[in-house]
Amino acid sequence: MNRVNNLREQMKSEGISSFLITSPYNLRYLTGFTGTTGLALIGLEEAFFITDFRYTEQAAKQCVGFEIVKNVGPILEVVADLVESKNIENLGFEESFVSFKQYVELEGLLEVDLIPVSGMVEELREIKDEEEIAIVEKACEIADKAFSHILTYIKPGMTEIQVANELDFYMRSLGASSVSFETIVASGLRSAMPHGVASEKVIEQGDMITIDFGCYYNGYVSDMTRTISLGEPSDKLREIYNVVKEAQQKVLDVAKPGMTGVELDAVARDYIASKGYGEAFGHSTGHGIGLEIHEGPNVSKLAEKAFVPGNIITNEPGIYLPGIGGVRIEDDMLVTENGIKRLTHSEKELIIL
Repeated sequence: MNRVNNLREQMKSEGISSFLITSPYNLRYLTGFTGTTGLALIGLEEAFFITDFRYTEQAAKQCVGFEIVKNVGPILEVVADLVESKNIENLGFEESFVSFKQYVELEGLLEVDLIPVSGMVEELREIKDEEEIAIVEKACEIADKAFSHILTYIKPGMTEIQVANELDFYMRSLGASSVSFETIVASGLRSAMPHGVASEKVIEQGDMITIDFGCYYNGYVSDMTRTISLGEPSDKLREIYNVVKEAQQKVLDVAKPGMTGVELDAVARDYIASKGYGEAFGHSTGHGIGLEIHEGPNVSKLAEKAFVPGNIITNEPGIYLPGIGGVRIEDDMLVTENGIKRLTHSEKELIIL
């Protein structure tokens, strides 16, 4: 219940006497519940998990410290009954996860004030505990092994989708439950597309291939990108590969607690710009990962928050030249007391198959 108690401290500071949790990611973080139907009502002293008969047994095992309440009718009516019976003064709700229809329903059922809340649980999630870190490390280990495997698999004449499917299935064979996002395999001219998800394009000799992928393991993600070449690349592509690799390494070298996302983003961005490719690097240098593939803290031109130990962030500069091709290299890294710890370890020297 440490996570719930941390949330209660935040609730007290904001004057919130109860909090309705509806985000599936926040539910898993606070309760441990892995099912698909349920809500949590967290008060300053008591905590309830509400679900239907399909999940009551599962919730009893997973939601330690929560009183399990079974709903047989509309679930929000159960919430309202609990709020009334416990003499709760007000109810916070996650404004990004409660629909307007649900809000109107709650307003009609309750006489207490409804308080919209944004980011309170998500901020707690930014600092991973030892258990979470170990799970992310395993997800990264699976990604590393999958990359080693795919290097032995890729051949001219395959489609990008074939490569993506092999990568996805192989990660599942190692224990992954699913992929973190739709796997990106962008070859040849398509490598200039930062989010070029795998297509029917046939991979040809001489193509540069950007592969961006990751997996879910026990609820947490990994996220890694490598760019390889099927045969000798052109001088221009080799040049931008080296620029991206150096920019990525510079971030690894200096990242530490106390730096802001703006400062760390500038390390890669300024170096790439100094080599004449500033306009070809249009996305942020990184983002947080955890229960979601994109969560805080960010590494971008707008990210003013300072990093603290326990943050897990990506480091993924890139250069994209339409009509020529592109390069991105990405690692996951844990912010520690002394700097950072790389969680993905695959080779970053240009691999030519």
